[in-house]
Amino acid sequence: MTTTSDSTGQAESFRTVSRHDVPPNLRRGGDIRTVLSPATVGATTGFLGTLTLRPGEVVTEHWHPYSEEFLFCVRGAITLRLNGRSQPLRADEGVLIPIGVRHRLLNDSGDTAFLVFSLSPLAPRPELGHVDTEPLPGQVPA
Repeated sequence: MTTTSDSTGQAESFRTVSRHDVPPNLRRGGDIRTVLSPATVGATTGFLGTLTLRPGEVVTEHWHPYSEEFLFCVRGAITLRLNGRSQPLRADEGVLIPIGVRHRLLNDSGDTAFLVFSLSPLAPRPELGHVDTEPLPGQVPA
């Protein structure tokens, strides 16, 4: 945590969080870490995280009924499928995924990809923020 003083001399505290402080979520594929969120820093309007996708890994298709998602590729490259249409997303490129758009991420390259994502606004409850549209890795289709 960092403590600073504002213009009136009042002390303010700001929490810094390392992605290594947050456990990975491996459930939907890849290594997803929600770094800045209501749980980690008390955010009230959205959250930010990282995604590491090794070659051949996929984040299964899903959509967000309340949030738009900003996705920025820092390193590597992936294929992003938006409402069934594929397009590349390379290092130093970003994309806005609007509310309600189905999306799936695939690392079909030979190198590990590292991405940063941000979603806003927050869903009214966490369980309402994400809708899966295909089986998660290791699940048998219904």
